[in-house]
Amino acid sequence: MAWNTDATRARLLDAAISEFSERGFSGGRVHQIARKSGCNAERIYFYFGNKATLFEAALTHQLVTALDDLSIVGSGPSAVADFAGRYFDFATGHPGLARLTSWEGLERGHPVGAEGRALHSSNKVSEIRAALPAISEAGAEDLLLTIVTLCHAWISTPNVHLVITGEPDEERRRAAIMRASELLAFDAGTD
Repeated sequence: MAWNTDATRARLLDAAISEFSERGFSGGRVHQIARKSGCNAERIYFYFGNKATLFEAALTHQLVTALDDLSIVGSGPSAVADFAGRYFDFATGHPGLARLTSWEGLERGHPVGAEGRALHSSNKVSEIRAALPAISEAGAEDLLLTIVTLCHAWISTPNVHLVITGEPDEERRRAAIMRASELLAFDAGTD
């Protein structure tokens, strides 16, 4: 029987995203990833080489999916606000991304897969500049960084909103992120 390499790799990535987002790189266990994926640990080493490369693949997969699948549609500040809302939806629907980036910052000390991730981020910056023709490259980078960090903070720092606003209200947070992004886009596009 032929081995379905794409399906196996996808199961391993899903299991790695789950394990690493829950326990971080240091706490994540290869045997747990193997168990969660239904594969033996040898498959992990065959496809990814080692635990560090698997962590990089998991984080990169999540980020690339978010940036590539969520295009900025239209033009003007409202298009950027719409992207921010859809990015928030992705982040809340795929909390592993925010958690993985938090663990990366806490444990790894440097961005994993930085070159590939930078390319995808650069493409998104270009989309922002197309939607806001008057914005500078640096302004578009700052705007993207702000949107990503605002969306990720909702997941990676859950106790902060409980202290400030009480009960979590995703609709309210989504609307606030969209409004802030729209205002920042308007401001950046008029400089």
